[in-house]
Amino acid sequence: MKIGFLVNPVAGMGGKVALKGTDGEDILRRAIELGAVPTANSRAETALAVFREAASDHRFYAPAGEMGGSLLSKNGLEPEIVFDPTAKTTADDTKRAVSLMLEAGVETIVFAGGDGTARDICSAVGEKVPVIGIPAGVKIHSAVYAKKPKDAGMMIKNLLQGKVKRFILAEVMDLDEDAFRNNIVRAQLYGYMKVPDDREFMQDRKSGSSSSDDSERLDIAAYVIKNMREEEIYLIGSGSTAYSIIENLGIEGTLLGVDAAVNKGLAGKDMTEEEIRSALSGFEKNKRHLVITVIGGQGHIFGRGNQQLSPDVIRMIPRDNITVIANSSKMSDLFGKSLIADTGDPALDEEFKGYIPVITGFGKKIMAKIG
Repeated sequence: MKIGFLVNPVAGMGGKVALKGTDGEDILRRAIELGAVPTANSRAETALAVFREAASDHRFYAPAGEMGGSLLSKNGLEPEIVFDPTAKTTADDTKRAVSLMLEAGVETIVFAGGDGTARDICSAVGEKVPVIGIPAGVKIHSAVYAKKPKDAGMMIKNLLQGKVKRFILAEVMDLDEDAFRNNIVRAQLYGYMKVPDDREFMQDRKSGSSSSDDSERLDIAAYVIKNMREEEIYLIGSGSTAYSIIENLGIEGTLLGVDAAVNKGLAGKDMTEEEIRSALSGFEKNKRHLVITVIGGQGHIFGRGNQQLSPDVIRMIPRDNITVIANSSKMSDLFGKSLIADTGDPALDEEFKGYIPVITGFGKKIMAKIG
């Protein structure tokens, strides 16, 4: 089988520095100035480690260097190089790469990136060949991605071993990043691509909230606030359910970032990973708390829009001090599927496996499995 392989090397760089993405040269430059480092190749390598042994009898096509070629060579899979991208890779490089892959006759395209990457690939590929996305971006609303890099590796391995028999069309969604940075969620459908029909490994698209969820969010916020302790720090975010806590505290936080509260007052707004670590270090470990929500339709609690909650940050907080909140309709929409921790550290993801209480109202909790 001929497989196209592509990595967007700058995908995900805006997450830890609270920039909500890296679409556009100005934002990428700002992310680098804030100390952001590339992570996409690392996440792609996590997937590659799973399918590498099944790949030896197949041919891979990739751009040179950081866009995929170097990673394949490093792992003993010498690819056919379709072209050598510019030093600073752009969306045009992505589109050109996949167009050349199609000319070479690839039968499937594997790529690592975020919604912007999927959008660029969709514009060139459409429904011509199946794709499998390795999640490496900040905002991943599209249904063309696996739940985790390891899941992508399993999906690719199954494909290479001839175990994938059926494909479906999946939505390619993207957000307006400028609006996103101003607390406005404006998602748009850009098209469809073919993906393996496998709900075990592939994620669903993100679902939104409805106005009928407002009363539950208020109840959840009231319950969390009632149980806040003095002289302890609470990280809160991101998302509308978590933001209800900020609103009900009467402080000015951010809808789509991570804020901090101490003594029910604002201690940090839209914080970067480094700012979070600094804030936590001022408190004893047992006085550090994290309140997070569940991504609707997907089930992620880490790894989607909250990359500033890095493995280092998460390890600074006792497991018992991590509170998960979600309205009941969001949990019902998951149809019993497990919650997902995609922290970027597979060992930490394993530590989270098991059951955790999820607050769904004032004094209401359900037990949910993290898989």
